[in-house]
Amino acid sequence: MLPSEGTVALPKDLTLGYLPQHLEYDDTQTVIQEAETAFEDIIYLEKEVERLTDEMASRTDHESDSYMQLIHDLTDKSDRFNMLGGHSYHSLVEQTLKGLGFKRSDFGRLTSEFSGGWRMRIELAKILLKQPDVFLLDEPTNHLDIESIQWLEDYLKNYSGALLLISHDRAFLDNITIRTVEISLGKIYDYKASYSRFVELRHERREQQLAAFRNQQKKIGDTEAFIERFRYQATKAVQVQSRIKQLEKIDRIEVDEFDNSALRIKFPPAPHSGAITVKGHHISKFYGDLHVLDDIHFALERGDKIAFVGKNGEGKTTMARIILNEIDYQGEIVLGHQVKVGYFAQNQADQLDERLTVFETVDRVAVGEVRTKIRDLLGAFLFGGEAADKKVAVLSGGERTRLALVLLLLEPVNFLILDEPTNHLDIRSKELLKKALAEFEGTVLVVSHDRDFLDGLITKTFEFTNKKMKEHVGGIYSFLESKKLESLKELEAKPSARKENVVAKPQNKEESKGKISFEERKELNKKIKKLSTEVEASERRIEQLEASIAQMDVQLANPGPEDDMSQIYIQYEKVNKDLSEAMERWEELLLELGEAEGEIG
Repeated sequence: MLPSEGTVALPKDLTLGYLPQHLEYDDTQTVIQEAETAFEDIIYLEKEVERLTDEMASRTDHESDSYMQLIHDLTDKSDRFNMLGGHSYHSLVEQTLKGLGFKRSDFGRLTSEFSGGWRMRIELAKILLKQPDVFLLDEPTNHLDIESIQWLEDYLKNYSGALLLISHDRAFLDNITIRTVEISLGKIYDYKASYSRFVELRHERREQQLAAFRNQQKKIGDTEAFIERFRYQATKAVQVQSRIKQLEKIDRIEVDEFDNSALRIKFPPAPHSGAITVKGHHISKFYGDLHVLDDIHFALERGDKIAFVGKNGEGKTTMARIILNEIDYQGEIVLGHQVKVGYFAQNQADQLDERLTVFETVDRVAVGEVRTKIRDLLGAFLFGGEAADKKVAVLSGGERTRLALVLLLLEPVNFLILDEPTNHLDIRSKELLKKALAEFEGTVLVVSHDRDFLDGLITKTFEFTNKKMKEHVGGIYSFLESKKLESLKELEAKPSARKENVVAKPQNKEESKGKISFEERKELNKKIKKLSTEVEASERRIEQLEASIAQMDVQLANPGPEDDMSQIYIQYEKVNKDLSEAMERWEELLLELGEAEGEIG
């Protein structure tokens, strides 16, 4: 897109990686194939090296000019392949996909089998793998779970290139950015500070501007009063002219305008209900052969503020829909006495009828007295005046989310279920929604990955993992702290258990405090000794392969008259492949050794 005025100058060799909010997908490849397109140049060189190597093996005209040219081409492409890290790109792809939440079993699945959020992750993986000079990321956390967001934070913190980030995730911004640029009412304000510090500095700047503005206005007022008083006195003509010139020279102070438009959210009073909002007994859920939830029991009490958290695909939205009786399941859900549910679905904003106007969308749903207040309600959600007559088709993601929230306020309820309500809301709107939910006297259940939104709002966290739903009492950061401790326990779990992604939990406090037995320690010591021997052998093997490659590099650079170059190239490619496999094995052994040493303490 070109600017209406002005120019944008970029260095010729600058590489950009752009992740837009909305993508068009080409779902013809598997996850791993799609991610590997980030290395198109390397894959092309890999195929060329294979082709040229095969051609050399079939040639017999070793003295011809064309054969010499073939050797030159193969040498050139091999060097470029090695220089670009051709032997390690497979492991980089795997690392990145796993960091973004994909399991190894997902790698061979077609991208068309995944939701829009997961396909967005594949696009993000491709950009991360390309390692551009500048990242342009537009709301990258919208479709990530908390663990994936934390992984992305760590990655971006250590990234050597520049990052331009558009996000409404305040915690994500604070953890990564060191400079904040605000665009407001057609102007740009640039602060070399994180977002939270920027908010403080912006208010400080405005207070300073207001103080300076008031002082200047007083000075201008005094000067104008002097001029008016003595304008017609000949004895004061010189002083009057001097004051007039002073006024003309004054550089008038302007106070930054703030965009004070904001939502006015207040949920209708919650009708009275029983002490228990909802209970679940023996809840299980299968999607075909996929087992998502297994024999879950839970109870939510009136007034609870609860978060459902966990990796994507672990059953958070599924459980919300089970509570709403939207899907089939095994077990029993019992709603409490006089419980009325209001539901905001994750994709609700996308399901609005684009043919309708904003007003028509609400008018078709509203009943009773609220129909007389539709314009007022829309105004409170920034759809005042002509904005109420805009077609849904032209609304931004944030505007659609606001309109979907309006629909939630049309009828009094006492149990709100909100699935990712903040994905397209700006930071101020999220804060106002959070305040309204905190003041709501009914029960609130939020499925969200937004730590800043959940902080100070929720009092309980239900974690979805391994087909179970585990309750944690306390706020979101208390939960995250406990997860760090639990991740240490996961590191200490036996490798056989980890392979199945199952963490062995102690049955009681005494067991959790107990040390490993003598026999277990003896077996671990044996394992550590065996792994240490294998690591040393693997390192010796790598040294031998690297020495062979170095020797062949010399031979290829200065071939002798009797050297069979085609055989040397075939051997060269084989040794490089062996080295790549040996490096991967060495990394696996080191990981196993570290885990075993962690178990023994």
